[in-house]
Amino acid sequence: MQDLEKKVKTLPLDLHREVEDYIDFLIKKRAKRPKKHLSLTWKGALRDEKDPISSVDLQHKALDWWQK
Repeated sequence: MQDLEKKVKTLPLDLHREVEDYIDFLIKKRAKRPKKHLSLTWKGALRDEKDPISSVDLQHKALDWWQK
């Protein structure tokens, strides 16, 4: 840790703020985000379809959309 402090001290003052900003970014990046519950508002949306669609068919269709 002392090596880091020494290195920062060798930098020009205007770069100290950049280093501090980067450290803040790293801290925020690693911070735990609150878990969100999944909303299943889509559940049962395909119930009235004429042709039954399996979950595997939906996965393949989603992959097709993502690749386009």
